[in-house]
Amino acid sequence: MTRPASFKYFQTSPEIIRLAVMLYIRFPLSLRNVEDLLHERGIDVSHETVRYWWNRFGPMFAAEIRRKRVQQLRAFSKWKWHVDEVFVKVNGKRHYLWRAVDHEGEVLEAVVTKRRNKQAALKFLKKLMKRHGKEETVVTDRFASYRAALRELGALEKQRTGRWLNNRVENSHLPFRRREHVMQRFRRMRSLQKFASVHSSVYNHFNQERSLASRDTFKLTRTAALAEWRQLCSG
Repeated sequence: MTRPASFKYFQTSPEIIRLAVMLYIRFPLSLRNVEDLLHERGIDVSHETVRYWWNRFGPMFAAEIRRKRVQQLRAFSKWKWHVDEVFVKVNGKRHYLWRAVDHEGEVLEAVVTKRRNKQAALKFLKKLMKRHGKEETVVTDRFASYRAALRELGALEKQRTGRWLNNRVENSHLPFRRREHVMQRFRRMRSLQKFASVHSSVYNHFNQERSLASRDTFKLTRTAALAEWRQLCSG
């Protein structure tokens, strides 16, 4: 069997690499936790090897997931966007992670900026619209920069604000916050942007909204998601 080009010079099987990357990104585990879990399964790799695999293959896997999902979701994700930003420390300095999810909790975009102002909000919304088209409704908090950016984009009438309206995106921050806590800190803004983008794609891929489906349906969709993951970069 010929290995795909992305794994061409690696002696480790693609199945093990995919497993290591999935464990590290999907679950709140440290590199050493992943090393221990793999060792329990008889796979002897260093945590630095796991780090290298994640840096090399994480963005590739995320890009393939996005490529398959964006076209499928394009028509449905334009109904309503929930937009919010969170504070993230990078080398002790405050940065801002802007995130948007659709009405079903699918993470649409994640962008890191140094400032929290109109220009940053405009940059984020333009990138969001370029990838997903124009929205019908944008739910935000009462932060003035959203209003200013939407006015410049000619979409001010689509903005909705309210005390509980943005709970969807507020709750979607939690998986990233748990992951951030395990990683302790980010050293560079570029590393934060890279991880946020990859984490969002992997979260979307495995997020089955189990509270909204029966047990049988959940098991089928979970199995399908895992099977699709095992085929990433296989051709």
